[in-house]
Amino acid sequence: MQLRRIVISICASLTVVMIARADVKIGESFLDLSKYKLDGKLPSDLKGKVVLVDFWASWCGPCKESFPVMNELQKKYGGQGLIIIAVNEDEKKSDMDDFCKDNPTSFTIVRDAGPEGKKVVDKTEISVMPSSFLIDTEGKVRFAHSGFHGADSKKKYEQEIESLLNK
Repeated sequence: MQLRRIVISICASLTVVMIARADVKIGESFLDLSKYKLDGKLPSDLKGKVVLVDFWASWCGPCKESFPVMNELQKKYGGQGLIIIAVNEDEKKSDMDDFCKDNPTSFTIVRDAGPEGKKVVDKTEISVMPSSFLIDTEGKVRFAHSGFHGADSKKKYEQEIESLLNK
């Protein structure tokens, strides 16, 4: 139990360091995804919504583990104003499509299809999959996650989403 706490503490510290390096910072506005070349359709109106933007790839084991949780979150909180947008980072669209066939979703999926150096992932400097940002109803980043840690991540997401929906 003590070792688990130490590992979680180290992971949390690394997350803070990584997020601090990113172009996306807590308390600042999130990127306007409509300005990037994305395969797929973004939700038309995000104003006044709590948005979870998740970066993932088909080869990522923790990403696969996170999808059922995001489905649950969308089902539980979607009617209250949560929108989940999963941004895929696969080079080949067919890799994303195959993954989605095996892992159906109830949330929006788009693929980061811009040229190298012009992708959303380049702007956010994400180095760990999955990585996600929780954005409040005013478009400001309030929480960031690096990696997916099963029940611990699910609990954190629920607490953070509820805090944003209840403002």
